[in-house]
Amino acid sequence: MSAFPKTLSVSPQVQAQFDAQIASLTALAANALDGVSKIVELNLSAVKASTGESIVSAKQILAAKDPQEFFALSTTLAQQNAEKLQSYGRHLTSILTATQAVFTNHAETQIADAQRNVTALVDEVTKNAPAGTEPVVAIMKSALGNAAAGYEQLTKTSKQAAEAIESNLNNVQQQVTQAVEKVVAQTSKK
Repeated sequence: MSAFPKTLSVSPQVQAQFDAQIASLTALAANALDGVSKIVELNLSAVKASTGESIVSAKQILAAKDPQEFFALSTTLAQQNAEKLQSYGRHLTSILTATQAVFTNHAETQIADAQRNVTALVDEVTKNAPAGTEPVVAIMKSALGNAAAGYEQLTKTSKQAAEAIESNLNNVQQQVTQAVEKVVAQTSKK
């Protein structure tokens, strides 16, 4: 099926490029929806588990016969919740990382393809360029080289930003765990 009406005349190369872009965008949208679906599923699962466990935990705490049993139960439950929070954070991070990796890979592929296409076009144009246009051709090639270097730097920076975000999420997760463990340790001493 063609994306252009039969009455609109486009070259087969343009049609193929357009169809490839539509397929690419469709794949990216499907990946994004899959990532969102996994996050929603994770959150629903966490809420369901948390609701049931909260009721059981509240009943256990309310059934404590003395303050020592109350604090022991509170400590155990806090530790269990910290472990669940860590597990949730790891799962969320893995979903986000996998989704982001697909987008990064796609962007790198698209940039590489665009660079190859533009380079091929420039090479083709320069073969047929009239005499005396060599300086203009050199400027054009230099500009394309600079643009390619800029795209490469942007890709590297994007990867570094994604790694920094993942690292920050892991740090936050560790800090929360340490804080909960500290509270648990202090509570169990009482």
